Amino acid sequence: MQYMIMNYEDDAAFSARTDEQKSSAYWGAWAAYAQALKESGVMVSGNGLQPPHAGTTLRLRDGKPSIQDGPYADTKEQLGGYFIIEVADLDTALDWAARCPAAADGSVEIRPVLVMS
Repeated sequence: MQYMIMNYEDDAAFSARTDEQKSSAYWGAWAAYAQALKESGVMVSGNGLQPPHAGTTLRLRDGKPSIQDGPYADTKEQLGGYFIIEVADLDTALDWAARCPAAADGSVEIRPVLVMS
């Protein structure tokens, strides 16, 4: 079964991506996690995302588009990236999610991928 592991990070984590003193540790943790997923054979795909301010939110209301710069949700954590893994069950997906760097400071959502027929 495929699961999406969604990584939610706060502003400090997004800042660590480019902070000269913190970026090496930040990217090192993510590289090690991605490598472990690949080497185990469970990784289907995955990507990091640009910071929330780079996003655009679109809603259709009465057939008319409403466009807003940045994320829709006003929360302390924003989606920073995702991995799609293929594993036997939710328990295995949870084991992989617990190893995700975002689990230590942010949050990690695990959701089954909907198979479209």
